[in-house]
Amino acid sequence: MANTFFDDIWRGLSASPKYLQSKYFYDDLGDTIFQEIMACPEYYLTKCELDIFSNKSSELSNTILSYFRDFDVVELGAGDASKSVHFLGALLRHEIDFTYYPIDISKNIIAYLNKKLPLTLPGIKVHGLNGEYFAMLDELKGLATRNKVVLFLGSNIGNILIENTVTFFKELRSHLLPGDFVLTGFDLKKDPGIILPAYNDAAGITRRFNLNLLQRINTTLDADFDISQFAHRPVYDEQTGACKSYLVSLKAQRVRIGEVGWIYFKEGEQMFMEISQKYSPQQIDSFATEAGFVPVRRFYDSKKWFSDALWQCV
Repeated sequence: MANTFFDDIWRGLSASPKYLQSKYFYDDLGDTIFQEIMACPEYYLTKCELDIFSNKSSELSNTILSYFRDFDVVELGAGDASKSVHFLGALLRHEIDFTYYPIDISKNIIAYLNKKLPLTLPGIKVHGLNGEYFAMLDELKGLATRNKVVLFLGSNIGNILIENTVTFFKELRSHLLPGDFVLTGFDLKKDPGIILPAYNDAAGITRRFNLNLLQRINTTLDADFDISQFAHRPVYDEQTGACKSYLVSLKAQRVRIGEVGWIYFKEGEQMFMEISQKYSPQQIDSFATEAGFVPVRRFYDSKKWFSDALWQCV
């Protein structure tokens, strides 16, 4: 892992334009800061999806149970499962015999879920998997042979560039069987005045989340980023639906990465950190059909700012 981290960081910082991979936000402190982000007033995504799961988990479970009753639940990027716990609870109330397989890159999250969920949902069977999505889906083939309901929530799909979205879903489809379900959370296009504050909150939590990755690089790779000399800058393009976050160098500077070498920044130079793509309902259906799924149903929050789309593998 350490070598992969170095390779990815060095590759991104050496590129033009510079970038860092958002999956590396999630170290111990990053996990904690992201929990703060989800609780901050401007960050509507979690609240909207929680609205869906709090109020429509029965509809969701009934829809799936009208197709089959023998399946397992897999969650990609499970986080704290605060939304999916409502769906899992609905399945338990239906007395469905299933195992919940949360997949997450954070060891802390998997350890938390393995310990916490049996206390929150007595009777649930949990088998956490720590690693990358597709590698863990490969591992899962030897553990679970039943049909699967795959949850990919939180608009995590929005962290993938729009031109790579269908490729991602095709790869996901290749790991599944005909009849399997996928439920994906999509943040919908809306007023920029709603979207931008979610990535630039007044308390500066999102700024701290982005800068924490530079601190992680300092600690792990013996680098010397001066965190105070980088500003957090989100931008949103209404036409494309792309909300992108950058760190901007406040001066011309150089950063040492251990004993390997120096990375040079110009004043005002941007370093791409993350994309949070927004979508139209038409785009969502198009992704499904292009990638080998059939759209079954879309579930919306009360404000219709967010949608969880249920697809079935064909």
